[in-house]
Amino acid sequence: MIPNSNGAYSKEVQAREKVAYVKEMLGELRGVAAHEGADMLRYLIEMAFVEAGDILSGKRQLSFPNAEGNKAARMPVKPSGKIQF
Repeated sequence: MIPNSNGAYSKEVQAREKVAYVKEMLGELRGVAAHEGADMLRYLIEMAFVEAGDILSGKRQLSFPNAEGNKAARMPVKPSGKIQF
């Protein structure tokens, strides 16, 4: 990791290192699934492996949640009348 000017690591650098770790683990899991003959599971792991590689190569951006997080729309939810509260 490369620290920024105040000695802390940027969130993007940390996120990329975590994605690199996930990619490494997915590679190992892909081998296990292939060895066990779990073809569908191996395929799904392979797709995640490719996605992680795309993020690391810059073909796809990391998607950071917005600073405020995902908040509810503050809309009142009215029961349909079928359920009694």
